[in-house]
Amino acid sequence: MDHHGGRPRAERARQLADVLRQQITGGAFADGTLPDERDLGRRFGASRNAVRDALGLLREEGLITRRRGIGTTVLLPKYGHGLDRLTGLAEELTGRGTVTNEVRVAAEVPVLPAAIATRLEVPAGAGGVYVERLRWLDGLPLSLDTSYLTDDVGRAVLAGDLRDRDVFDLVEEAAGVGLGRAEVAVHAVNADPGTARLLGIEPGAAVFALERLTRLADGRPVDAESIRVRADRMTLRATLHRGGPRTASEDA
Repeated sequence: MDHHGGRPRAERARQLADVLRQQITGGAFADGTLPDERDLGRRFGASRNAVRDALGLLREEGLITRRRGIGTTVLLPKYGHGLDRLTGLAEELTGRGTVTNEVRVAAEVPVLPAAIATRLEVPAGAGGVYVERLRWLDGLPLSLDTSYLTDDVGRAVLAGDLRDRDVFDLVEEAAGVGLGRAEVAVHAVNADPGTARLLGIEPGAAVFALERLTRLADGRPVDAESIRVRADRMTLRATLHRGGPRTASEDA
């Protein structure tokens, strides 16, 4: 990558960092240790200066750490969460580690916030259920999940095992029908002090904010969810199909 001598050094370093990041999040360095600078330079046709600069960028992102005598290691494994299938986080992480849920709040709400009632397509006075859980993976905080559920489904979810089961499982069990689809928006936000404290990160650190509205198979919205995910522990993935919206028959 240093063969193009006319490009600024910072640009070459950024390009190399992009390639290395893809390899790291793709699991190319299974033991969590990167080759030394000279080896990386040979692999990518880059100077040691460019490699050093690229590794510096990845260290600033919190992806790697560099220690004298030990070398460059991946700081935390990144887990992939697919955005193109409607799965709960615990389902997605099956076999990847020990997932536990710390139930912080699980309570009936007599009057829903107006914005939430609008999303759930019910009158605010219909009430509902609020659930807040801190999700842990292998002893480290991963995400803070908050859900507003419609009253009928929510009451049954409250009676379920919120510590060890996905909310999606409990919703399907309660409703007696499967979930159909969900609309998801992802933002990058700076963690507020309260969220940062719960997630074990610095205030202002970047987190993914997922806003998800989940519907039953008949289209009825039942779960308006807000998830704050540690960006240093999770990669969001999707397989996208070119062309128009997929039809019901394609999804069947």
